[in-house]
Parts: sequence; C-alpha cells; structure tokens
Amino acid sequence: MFDIPLQVLLGQITIGLVNGCFYAILSLGLALIFGLLNVINFAHGALYMLGAFGVYLAMQKLGVNYWWSLLLVPAVIGAFGALIERLLLRRLMGLDHLYGLLLTFGLALVLEGIFRDIYGSAGLPYPTPPELRGLIDLGFMRLPIYRVWIVGASLVVCFATWFLIERTRLGSYLRAGTENAKMVQALGINVPLMVTFVYALGAGLAAFAGVLAAPIYQVQPLMGSNILIVTFAVVVIGGLGSTAGAIATGLALGVIEGLSKVFYPEVSSTIVFVVMAIVLLVRPAGLFGREA
Repeated sequence: MFDIPLQVLLGQITIGLVNGCFYAILSLGLALIFGLLNVINFAHGALYMLGAFGVYLAMQKLGVNYWWSLLLVPAVIGAFGALIERLLLRRLMGLDHLYGLLLTFGLALVLEGIFRDIYGSAGLPYPTPPELRGLIDLGFMRLPIYRVWIVGASLVVCFATWFLIERTRLGSYLRAGTENAKMVQALGINVPLMVTFVYALGAGLAAFAGVLAAPIYQVQPLMGSNILIVTFAVVVIGGLGSTAGAIATGLALGVIEGLSKVFYPEVSSTIVFVVMAIVLLVRPAGLFGREA
C-alpha cells in the first residue's frame, strides 16, 4: 500500500526520536510539578523559552560558552522557579487547582510579553558549539552530531530525574509529603522546602530543554507556547504525575509524529491529539497513571 523507501522511514524515526527527547524532558518537568505539587503549570513553556534566551544572552552579553550555559542557565531558571513558588504559588496552597492554572498562565503571558517587547517576534540565531558540528553517516542518512548529543543528554537527564524521584530516599520523602504532609513534617522533614525544590527542579528541566533547543530552533518569545500544548497532551497520555509515563510517552509520540509525516503528512500536526483522545476513551487515567 505504501511504497516508502527504507532510508526515508528510518530517517523520520530518527528525527522523531530527537523531537521526542524535547517532549520527554518538558513533560517530565510538568509531570513532576503536577504529581508532587498538584499545580497545573502553564508557565512551563515560558520557562523553556527563558532557558533558550538565557543561553543566547549568556553568549551575547557575558561571553559564556555553550557548555557553561548548559550548567548555569538551568540553575538560574531553577532558582527563578523557586522564587515563583515561594512568593506566588505558596499563597494558593489548599485552593482549587484553577487558581494555580490562572496564575501560571498569566505569568507566562507576562514573561512572553516582556521578551517580545524587547526582542520582537523574529527568531534569534544561536550557533552550534564547534565541538558538536558536523555529520554522522548512519548509512540511511547523515545525522548532525548535535542531534545525537540531544538524544544522549536528554536520556541521561530523564533517567537521572526518574531515579531521583523513584529510587532515592529524597524521592520517597517527596512522594510521602504529597500524600500526608503533616505526618512527614512531624518526622522533622521540611515539607515546604521540598515543595520549593520540586518546582525549582521542574523549572530547571524546562530551561535545560530550552538550552538544548537554542542551536536547532530560533530563539524567540513564543517558542514555549508553541510546544506547550503538545507537552500537555504527552503528560495526559502518559498519566498525570507519572514520571516514567512522561518519559516513555514523550519519546514514543515523537517517533509516531515522525512516522505520520511519512505515511500521512496531513495529520502529522494533530496525531498527538488523536492519540490522546483514543487513550482517554480507553484509559482515562493515562497509560501509566493510577485510577482514582
């Protein structure tokens, strides 16, 4: 039925895997914040945008290279996320989820508006690091080295975050704090500090994805809002609050999106939402979520 060359098919799978890495990192940050804090964080796309602008401004204004920015920018944006949680979101604890959604949505609009007024809507280029330029011949396609780096770095960061939350004592404290904060605090654990740490970690993951994206996509104020809706769909499909679900679903949907461009290009921009609708009909809690 489909006469598709194998090289084209494998090439789209590879490109889809790269896009899936961005979905995985961003949805992992969203899943962490919702799963442990019960906050629907609409500012996540703006934090991703801040990460891209952070690496751009670090180079232009301070002369900081890509590798230092990869460490410093997520840390700075993570600290900014901690301020957001301490000064704004903490005041909404115990209230309906809608208040947190509206607050983070408004914050995203403010941040995007500030950067759009200063830098305009046109994209700003960020050069690929010299060490990561060039191509790798895979036989069926020539893949830029930088995209290979994105896949490797994303998988390492995603696995490290999953391990931290699911397999360490700190992660068990975090999960217990969301189930019964008073009991955990009675054991001498600073639950408010853990809440701040989780939001900062989610913000740092978004900024890390922004730094990785800067050499591929043009740095511009609306880059976060363009990917945020797809990221929310990934989180819903994987299961709200599931870290493993966010990672696996992000990677899988990136590949599915890439394959759809080969077999049926007209649905490539909506295939994620089609999958979301099907999953919600069959399993409303998501593929990895727990039924209420």
